[in-house]
Amino acid sequence: MKEKDASFTAMMTAYMRAYHAMNDKPKIFDDSLAYYLIPEEKRELIASSVSDQTNTFKPLIHTPNALSRARYTEDALEKAIKQGIKQYVILGAGLDTFAFRRPDLMEQLEVFEVDHPATQEFKLHRLAELGWKHPAKLHFIPIDFTKEGLVSALTHLQAYDRNVKSFFSWLGVTYYLTQNDVFATLCSIKDITPEGSMVIFDYLHADAFIPEKSSQQMQQKLERFRDVGEPMITGFNPSTLAEDIVHLGFHLNTTLRLVDVKERYFKAITNGYHAQEYEYIACATVK
Repeated sequence: MKEKDASFTAMMTAYMRAYHAMNDKPKIFDDSLAYYLIPEEKRELIASSVSDQTNTFKPLIHTPNALSRARYTEDALEKAIKQGIKQYVILGAGLDTFAFRRPDLMEQLEVFEVDHPATQEFKLHRLAELGWKHPAKLHFIPIDFTKEGLVSALTHLQAYDRNVKSFFSWLGVTYYLTQNDVFATLCSIKDITPEGSMVIFDYLHADAFIPEKSSQQMQQKLERFRDVGEPMITGFNPSTLAEDIVHLGFHLNTTLRLVDVKERYFKAITNGYHAQEYEYIACATVK
């Protein structure tokens, strides 16, 4: 993304959630609030782009992977709350609406939204325009993951307690960072959380970036995101991920293909969007 611009993919993801809530059946993730966070001119731009049959963003609206990962993560969060989780950190929060959608869970959590300064400033401006009341237990933290450390960003806040078990969601971010940046962020999570804290993150299979091993649709997706200034650059090997992160202080609980998670929630929906074959989600626990 451009240094001073809000993330286009953050708006696209919010549009997908809102589109699903307003149009799809079955509905597995109700986020109609996301619609209002996107300014009208941006909604029209996205709607126009996905209505173009030749546009490679069009399949993204109709594949339920982003919705499946969001539902999977919030299901895991609800279970974690019952096991003593008290803090929820949303890394790369974008136009997330959790704090406004789930007042039932907000009563039990301190919530921290961490994102790029430009995207977060855009969101705060939009919240002010809409006149939405700011929940007392919601905290905004601007950070550029390529330039700043998560440890100092979180621990300087009085509201954040590094001794309390926490749950981190990190969706739609890792593939835009270098592998070193991803590992550095995981190390930071380990440094500021006690044993038993959790992180859920999605990632691309490393084969997605190798043309001879990747599908045409995956290559088109990579090209499209390069064109909008938000290139995907990093993938991981699911078969070695557990070994990769055990040295960082994590136990890998599970890693799943997002297409399998999708089938858990959308049993009646099938599509031919082959790029999803390279998309995975992982759940890990701090040792």
